[in-house]
Amino acid sequence: MLRALPDESVQLVYLDPPFNTGRTQRRATTRSVRDPDGAHLGFSGESYSRTVEALTSYDDTFADYWAFLAPRLIEARRVLRDDGTLYLHLDWREAHYAKVALDALFGRDCFLNELIWAYDYGAKSRRRWPTKHDTILVYVKNPETYWFDSEAVDREPYMAPGLVTAEKAARGKLPTDVWWHTIVPTSGPEKTGYPTQKPLGVLRRIIQASSRPGDWVLDPFAGSGTTAAAARGLERRSISIDAHPDALRIASARLDLPVTPYAG
Repeated sequence: MLRALPDESVQLVYLDPPFNTGRTQRRATTRSVRDPDGAHLGFSGESYSRTVEALTSYDDTFADYWAFLAPRLIEARRVLRDDGTLYLHLDWREAHYAKVALDALFGRDCFLNELIWAYDYGAKSRRRWPTKHDTILVYVKNPETYWFDSEAVDREPYMAPGLVTAEKAARGKLPTDVWWHTIVPTSGPEKTGYPTQKPLGVLRRIIQASSRPGDWVLDPFAGSGTTAAAARGLERRSISIDAHPDALRIASARLDLPVTPYAG
């Protein structure tokens, strides 16, 4: 599908590929109902039972991860406009290899940022520093012409508002290259049931900064459709690609769109 897209046709490419964790990623969708004999205790002392309604999963293991990812990065660079930007979202397992690969593909002068998305959720190891961040590498097609609009980005609260004026505290500050943002809450309205779903707030920030209303945004690993949902809310056009049946089903339902299999 990527090979079918025209050269220099999209403004922004966001890639959130499988992280090569070496395990199967799973996410269960559950339903809770009141049950006097249920095993779970809820508010006001009422008992309830919990059933699994759906289980989505995919295998996140690759014999040769870079043989899988490298051709897609090459195509992603090809379809970028001259003023376009690529965001590659990985974790600690592959991010350092990706930096070297993208330096070779784009050129080191096209490296814009290493973003750290930090969160605090889930189990914490007691045998090492718990890993609670992802890395997003940012490369531009042309370092002389790339589009970046920091003023369009949603501001965030100051960590020490007492150290700035009341006017600045009320307005908030521009984000830095370290983003503190929660993951998708398990019971929040964003939750789709797809494993490794990313929060809308992270994608909104990327799209606001590196594209304009009406621009095309591409996500070659669409998953739950977060990129497309954020793009729609910001009046951008989007292309979402995924091969997994669960991803196609969940993203299409989220966006209220029919599934269109690619027959190229």
